[in-house]
Amino acid sequence: MRRGALITALLVVVLALAPPAGAAPPPDAWLEGYAAAVLKSRFNVAAPSLRVTRGVITVSAVDLAGVDQEQVRTALGEIPGAMRVVITAGPPPTGEWLPGGTLFRPLIADPRWPHFAASYQRYLGDRQLRDVGAVSFGETFTLWRQRLRPATAWEFGIQAGVFAVFDLNAESGDLVNADYFAAIPVTFRHEGFSSLFRIFHQSSHLGDEFLLRTNTERVNLSVDGLDLKLSYEFGDWLRVYGGGGYLVRREPSTIDPWSAQYGVELISPWPSRDKRWRPILAADLQHREENNWSLDLSLRTGIQIDGVLASRKLQILLEYFRGHSPNGQFYKDEIEYLGLGAHFHF
Repeated sequence: MRRGALITALLVVVLALAPPAGAAPPPDAWLEGYAAAVLKSRFNVAAPSLRVTRGVITVSAVDLAGVDQEQVRTALGEIPGAMRVVITAGPPPTGEWLPGGTLFRPLIADPRWPHFAASYQRYLGDRQLRDVGAVSFGETFTLWRQRLRPATAWEFGIQAGVFAVFDLNAESGDLVNADYFAAIPVTFRHEGFSSLFRIFHQSSHLGDEFLLRTNTERVNLSVDGLDLKLSYEFGDWLRVYGGGGYLVRREPSTIDPWSAQYGVELISPWPSRDKRWRPILAADLQHREENNWSLDLSLRTGIQIDGVLASRKLQILLEYFRGHSPNGQFYKDEIEYLGLGAHFHF
């Protein structure tokens, strides 16, 4: 893999990061909970038909019987981030194909969360690598979402990602390692609580030039597993999460199957959302039975720019990692690095 491959990958990510197109609305789940609270407190109405899609609040006139609809429209329209209020003649469908967005928010500091990103990483005291380029391509797409009541829903979809690291000190910018990840996620959300259950596959491959140059022993690494993550959001500024996983098929078969993960994310409430940017801080901590439950620590901090390509988010982050390498072929190696990256979340 030549340096041109890395440059091409970086260009793809950069081209995706278009200039901000306006302030992004708050998450739909947050708006839906806010709208449900407004209807209950001001009009004593529980509206099962209430839903929010890309900032548009929709509610059925059937649920507003005996209530002044214009007052409802005005009250809901005053919610920060509401794009529009639609009152329909009949109840909306409770299920929807390809609804857009996800109920479970991306994990900011998880080194293996599928998303588009490009980073420079400086390895500290490593025997093989010093200056590293890391790129990832991937996303989570919701196929079906079923609404159970206002601010409560479940969904399933597909999740896929490719994670690659390049040795920038090699003459040809060698590909060092590429991990391929695919999963079927099932997600549930009720107000600030969300959960994610996944069936996943991951395989890992060494770059040819790196393999020939260093004579590194290749591991035929391929695993299938299950994991569950639980998350709670306190408004839109603080989030905590935790969970665990189990590998049901492992190659090599000697890999121990259990893992644990937990973390915290802080998105500053200042400046206000209409400024389109906010400081963020995230910590992700993981433990694996294979590595005697030692700590793999990932820290990321920087700024989040809202409203990139309508409702997308661009994060410019300083990165720190210390622990066993997340790069599949090197899962037994302990590494430490500092980095700077651009991360793009749909």
